[in-house]
Amino acid sequence: MTIQDFDILVASAKHADYAQEICIEMAESAKARGTGIAQRSPEYVANKMLEGKAVIALHKDGTWAGFCYIETWSHGDFVANSGLIVSPKFRKAGLAKAIKHKVFELSRTKYPDAKIFGLTTGLAVMKINSELGYEPVTYSELTQDEDFWKGCRSCVNYDILTMKERKNCMCTAMLFDPAEKARDAEEKAKNMSRKATLFERIENAIKSFSQHD
Repeated sequence: MTIQDFDILVASAKHADYAQEICIEMAESAKARGTGIAQRSPEYVANKMLEGKAVIALHKDGTWAGFCYIETWSHGDFVANSGLIVSPKFRKAGLAKAIKHKVFELSRTKYPDAKIFGLTTGLAVMKINSELGYEPVTYSELTQDEDFWKGCRSCVNYDILTMKERKNCMCTAMLFDPAEKARDAEEKAKNMSRKATLFERIENAIKSFSQHD
């Protein structure tokens, strides 16, 4: 089984019937890992599909295979790609990475100026996030929207989060800041320009020296 056996799409109303199955698998997966995720109802998940703020993976035979959705916080200044889940029978086919890339692309299209963040305990997700340009950050750099943090109440580690006054917990915080990436790209372009100018000067100096010979 390879990634070519799946269609990875922006979810829509026609996929709403999968919402119940997706929510069940989210809960089962969290229980199996011994970690928590913000619990979502089938209605919530279906609404994300209706809004075009979710990505779904389907096997060529129409079987649900994976899912992830977008949430916005702090009046759209922050975006989270949440609820990443892959059906157990379709794991090891590269779906998690493909879904993450697709939902990241969707987030950048819908909210080009927003900071995209995530909280995760999964090393595989951390690796994918790093490939996309996320960097580890402190919790203070994430959204301070109370509604976001209320979502952590259903997590088994919520007591740890509150005990540490929301400064850290079991999850690693990661952030993609488009403004910072733009500054980095601009600085890189300037450095390349400086190097090109330096090489040009050296080349001209060599030519001048040769002519004098």
